[in-house]
Amino acid sequence: MTKSLPQGRQLPLGVTERRLAKFPVGHIAIYLIVMLAIAYIIVRGASEQGYHWQWYRVPRYLFIYKDGVFSLGLLLQGLEITLYITLVSMVLTYVIGLATALLRLSDSIIGRASAKVYLEIARNTPLIVQLFFIYFVIAPILGIDRLFAAILSLSLFEGAYASEIYRSGIVSIHKGQWEACHSLGLTRFDSYRKVILPQAIRRVLPPLTSQTISLIKDSSLVSVIAVYEMTMQANAIVAETFLSFEVYFTIAAIYLLLTISISQFVALLERKFKVYN
Repeated sequence: MTKSLPQGRQLPLGVTERRLAKFPVGHIAIYLIVMLAIAYIIVRGASEQGYHWQWYRVPRYLFIYKDGVFSLGLLLQGLEITLYITLVSMVLTYVIGLATALLRLSDSIIGRASAKVYLEIARNTPLIVQLFFIYFVIAPILGIDRLFAAILSLSLFEGAYASEIYRSGIVSIHKGQWEACHSLGLTRFDSYRKVILPQAIRRVLPPLTSQTISLIKDSSLVSVIAVYEMTMQANAIVAETFLSFEVYFTIAAIYLLLTISISQFVALLERKFKVYN
């Protein structure tokens, strides 16, 4: 014999029901309406200019199927270069950013001054100017090719912003943590490695994600020194076929897919490490 619940009371919701109850259906509806409005404006604007859409010509620039074998088209070949540049630059950006932040917080006058000069130059000059300077001036001296010149330019530019993100995370750690390190007899290096940086990195994970997304988008500028990444390939295709809207919308969708994937991955890390708790 089961016991009935008092009138007006309901059984507690399970995990699935709670998630569905919190599901932002209204937000999704607004998002879809906005996307449809943007698509309508684009199509209407193109039709007013007498533009004829030719999306059927785009797949050949993504992949080629011939004799039962798939091969990458020009856009996906460029995507490979874009991913390579982004991954290497991302690692160097984090290393340069952390090193610069530690120099700014060090007791060395020379270290602080050097870091300050680097920051002011990198943050207050356009990336395209830095690309040209490193490619035409520094690269011949060091004997590096245009691909590594592009990676170096992006790393130095983004590293300057990353360093301030790291520094803000480090200085946000309560001084009691430093006092605890000193009381335990830890060296400055061990204090950073075992106590300060693990806490600081958890706090700066969201802004570092934004900087990584900026790095992905800024990588399109390396086309100005003839690095055949995705944007450069797109420019070449447009110059040959005049498929301006189709090609540029395609690479915009690819960039969007990359940045959203990174955002979702970092969101998982934030939940795992409880960044906001």
